[in-house]
Amino acid sequence: MTTSQSVTASRLLRGVCAALLAAGAASAQADQFGIQFGPGWADHDVKKLDLGLVWDPGLQWWHFAGFHFTVVGEFHAAYWHLTEAAATQPSIWEFGVTPVFRIIKDTGWIRPFIEAGVGVRMLTHVELTPDRTLSSAFQFADLVGIGAQFGEHQNYQAGFRFQHISNADIKTPNPGLNFTWVYVQYNF
Repeated sequence: MTTSQSVTASRLLRGVCAALLAAGAASAQADQFGIQFGPGWADHDVKKLDLGLVWDPGLQWWHFAGFHFTVVGEFHAAYWHLTEAAATQPSIWEFGVTPVFRIIKDTGWIRPFIEAGVGVRMLTHVELTPDRTLSSAFQFADLVGIGAQFGEHQNYQAGFRFQHISNADIKTPNPGLNFTWVYVQYNF
């Protein structure tokens, strides 16, 4: 192992240890779990139904003007249905994980938020039509959105998101897809 590989491995090991310690500290907080469901629409006649499992570790940072910064983890499975006449694979499955960062209101029966995240996805098929392929099963999924948690115990949530899925030019062509997506969520 070269010196630069050793330094890189050491930094990676320290980063993993820091993440594990942060996860351990987060588990001492009041964790909340949720189930998320919603339809999405993309260009080229692609529709999807998304099911998400959400973990909110209850972390809060940077309180300002009645709002705070937080992060939640989302695990997704989605079914894509291609209705374009030339679709070579009318059914595609998408699986992935995304950390979602939010600025959310501290208190109230309705707590609005804005959110953004970047995650990874795996697709079961990459060819949409004979002239449109996503080139790789591995994709990145970035999103921005707005929404609100509401209810006496904040058990409900609804939101609107814009999501872009592409492989960041790992392999070309890389046309990507842009989804418009609405969702509802129940928190336990």
